[in-house]
Amino acid sequence: MSIKTIEQKIKLALIVSLGSFVSAIAISGIAITMSYKKIGEERKKIYVLDHTGTPFSADQTDMQVNRPVEYAAHIELFHNTFFSLTPDNNFIDSQMKRAMNWIDETGMAQYNNLKEAGYFNSILSSSAVITLKKDSIVLNGDHFTYYGKQRIERPSNISTRSLITVGSLKDIPRSANNAHGVLITKWKTIENKDLTNVPKNNI
Repeated sequence: MSIKTIEQKIKLALIVSLGSFVSAIAISGIAITMSYKKIGEERKKIYVLDHTGTPFSADQTDMQVNRPVEYAAHIELFHNTFFSLTPDNNFIDSQMKRAMNWIDETGMAQYNNLKEAGYFNSILSSSAVITLKKDSIVLNGDHFTYYGKQRIERPSNISTRSLITVGSLKDIPRSANNAHGVLITKWKTIENKDLTNVPKNNI
């Protein structure tokens, strides 16, 4: 075998080795890139609450795109929990405890004011069943206005009351007790007045 042939074989082996090395680097780079992409997609998971308040994960291309929807869901969930009540002391306590996970000290302040005014005792004594229906939620940056109506059914009559509240929103880490990762702050009721009061014997 001539020296020229040996040199050609050495050159071919070198080319094959270099090709394998470059291919290995390329494959590793692709694998790392895909891994980082997958991790980034996992970090974009959000939690959504169904009608029972149970959180489940959902993929979102950009969390900020869906944030207003989460804000509105959080506001509605809080108001439904705080204002929809039955004449059951344990149920009322449970609802208030749940609602306090989603709001700052202004929620506890309003709860204490209602308690001192005898609001919850009146629900128990009159066997009132109170349900809340959202009319609309207006978001303006991190501020909101909630519009709704309360239906208060007692043994003798059914009343309808308007409810308007305002507050601000603060992003916080998500948790089992706050799947939206939102805290309502500076919350206050600016209107809660009777609209109708119909005796049941006329219904």
